[in-house]
Amino acid sequence: MNSRKVVFIFWSTLFISSVCGGIVGVFLNWDVYVGNGMTNFIVGVIWMIGLGAAISVVAQMGFFAYLFLHRFGLGLSKTHTLWNRIQWILIVFVYFDLVYFRYVAYAKEGESFFGYMIVPTLLFVYGVLIAWVKARETNQVAFVPALFFMFVITTIEWIPALVANDAKWLAIYITPLLVANTWQLLLLHRLIKKPA
Repeated sequence: MNSRKVVFIFWSTLFISSVCGGIVGVFLNWDVYVGNGMTNFIVGVIWMIGLGAAISVVAQMGFFAYLFLHRFGLGLSKTHTLWNRIQWILIVFVYFDLVYFRYVAYAKEGESFFGYMIVPTLLFVYGVLIAWVKARETNQVAFVPALFFMFVITTIEWIPALVANDAKWLAIYITPLLVANTWQLLLLHRLIKKPA
């Protein structure tokens, strides 16, 4: 991995996630940005793209932090098996927290506990799909770290929106996060692959 590849990861991730975040943000705020003149719409688009870019930078910091954490975990545990078990425990812990603490903090009287399982389950299923692709393109050992990154690290990066607990902000925030994290995870092995 050289500096040119690091720069490519940074700018490509920033571009793709800001555009996707901007599109979703404008779509979810369509009534705010349309109908009050072209200037309002242009400023709204720029604002949403800028917000997507800022969230992308958070995702990139999380990605490089996880690369360090993963190597550190492997160094401490000496085997993939032990480190994978630790990651599975943390995945289950974060899933429980994402369901239970949001339910305790935000549930209104009569609201079902199972309703708070939908978003974490969808995020987990998405993480499994991306981890499966990663493992298929590299090796089976990559499955658990990829799932951990896509589920646990994404959840940590998503905390500002989770605290706000507004459906619109949850969607606006998670879009650039998922796009950035998916792109980085599936791009990394292609960039560091040794030529045949």
